[in-house]
This record gives sequence, structure tokens and C-alpha cells, in this order.
Amino acid sequence: MIDILKIVLPALLVLVTAYVVLHKFLLNEEKNRLFELKKNNLATITPIRLRAYERLMLVLERTSPNALVVATVRPGMKALELQTKLLDTIRQEFSHNVSQQIYISNELWSAVRVAQESLIQLVNVCAGKVQAEDDAVVLAEIIIQVYASSEDTPTEQAIGLLKDEVRILF
Repeated sequence: MIDILKIVLPALLVLVTAYVVLHKFLLNEEKNRLFELKKNNLATITPIRLRAYERLMLVLERTSPNALVVATVRPGMKALELQTKLLDTIRQEFSHNVSQQIYISNELWSAVRVAQESLIQLVNVCAGKVQAEDDAVVLAEIIIQVYASSEDTPTEQAIGLLKDEVRILF
């Protein structure tokens, strides 16, 4: 019996040691494979995410009331025409970039949506202060004045959040 224990006990000890060593080795190999996969994915996805941030920055800048009104208002245009054109432009700008939300945080996408909704509300509220047949310049001035009097607009908040997120990424 003791002779059997002299043979079985060291064999069990070697078996347990081999199992522990192999188990740790395989876990380490799995971690290395996951790390390499993440590194490769990061190299692929980072440029795409950066382009998404760039596109959203362009949308936010192009739809800021100052830029939007200047790009939209035309001589002889009426207030109702300007309102319609502004609303169409805002909706188009955001709808063309809705797919960018998969590359950014939910918080940033919510801020972008709030910026869009606040711009639509700004245009509609300001349009309510003028007659439909008034000159578009009157509506444009009101929009710019109301926007300029706001301290921290949703568009500026979204831009700040976007910049913060990009800084964290890089």
C-alpha cells in the first residue's frame, strides 16, 4: 500500500501542477488573443469614429442659427418661406447624419438631438413673432438676436460634449 502511495502521490502532484500551469497558460493565451483582436479592431474603428465626430461637428456648426440663416436667406424671400426652408435644412442635416450615432456615446447623441429640437423650436417661436408675408430679413434678425441672447445654447453644449468625447478618445 505504501509502495502504491509512493508512486500515485507524486504522479497526482505532477498532474495537478501540469493542469494548473496549462490552465494559466491557456488563459493567458486567450487574453493575448482578445487584446490583439481589440487592438486590430481599434485600428479599424478609430478613423471611422473620428469621421463621425467630424461630421457631427459640421452638422452642429452648419445648423447654428448664424450660419444657417446666412446660408438660407435670399433677397425677396418672405418670412414663411424662410421658416420652411430653415426647418427643411435642419431636418435634412440631421437626418443625413443619423447613422453617426452608432460611433458616439448615447449622451452625445442625446445632446445632438436636443440641439436639433431646440433649433426647430427657435425657428418656430421666432416665426410666430412675424407675419408670414413679412420680409425674411426680419425673421432672420429675430432668430439671430434670440440665439445671441442665449447664454449656453443646446448647440454649444453639444459641441462642447463632442469636443470632450474626442479629447477622451485621443
